[in-house]
Amino acid sequence: MDKRKILIQLDTDVHPSVFDRVVAIDAGADEVFSYGDVKPEQVQGFVHGAIFTRSPKSLKSTAIFIGGSDVALAEDLLRAVQQHMLPEFGLRVSVLLDANGANTTAAAAVRAAGRHLDLASAAALVLGGTGPVGQRVARLLARAGADVRVGSRQKLRAEGVCNAIAQKVPHAQLTPVATTTPQDLAAALAGRTLVVAAGAAGAVMLPMAVRVACPTLRVAVDLNAVPPLGIEGIAVHDAGTQRDGMICYGAIGVGDSKMKIHKAAVASLFETNDSVLDAEEIYQLAVAI
Repeated sequence: MDKRKILIQLDTDVHPSVFDRVVAIDAGADEVFSYGDVKPEQVQGFVHGAIFTRSPKSLKSTAIFIGGSDVALAEDLLRAVQQHMLPEFGLRVSVLLDANGANTTAAAAVRAAGRHLDLASAAALVLGGTGPVGQRVARLLARAGADVRVGSRQKLRAEGVCNAIAQKVPHAQLTPVATTTPQDLAAALAGRTLVVAAGAAGAVMLPMAVRVACPTLRVAVDLNAVPPLGIEGIAVHDAGTQRDGMICYGAIGVGDSKMKIHKAAVASLFETNDSVLDAEEIYQLAVAI
């Protein structure tokens, strides 16, 4: 008899995300055990509870989801989870990291761009490139072979992100750029074929005048759904919509794909007991959908 599919939700926030719990059930989990305010030093008990309760052949029916609004802390939780597995004895379960939806959102954004551009030859600008989603968008684009400019109001922060990505992505083409003034933005956008806005909610990152003045721009993706939108002139429901001579995606237009990717990622956890799904692995799922 098949074991019930149990997803153990480790959340960095005091109250575990209801959104993530609902998606888990819709994706096929029979039970979701949710724990909030989880710290790395507490992870061992959760992992051992997962791996010691079923035989190795049944462990694919248990999985761990790491979420919450603190992406850096969630990454620490992932490292701790992996540390306490015992793969040499077949005692491990699959793990998905999607804190703040950063990985699934980034995968959906890059997948949308890849429908219209050859990412291996794309010239991209990621606005808000130092935030959780922006960093992952830049990383996925760099891994695909794109020439990526990482934009930030503080160029020093963009340099730090570029250095961190370069350590994970050999031969990455990355350039930090300042985006403080309209002149900075125009220079950062020059020669780009793709722009992705992944900055803070409610801030215009790319005014229309700067956007339409870039003759090379072919695809624009805005991940902000809170007015004013991140890229002026794009609508939240745009999903491959032609505007001003370019193909546009808004946050809700990308969101439908993000939800499909999120559900597919959770469902895939129960296919094997040895998957670790971070940005790159989730993007590969996105490409297959």
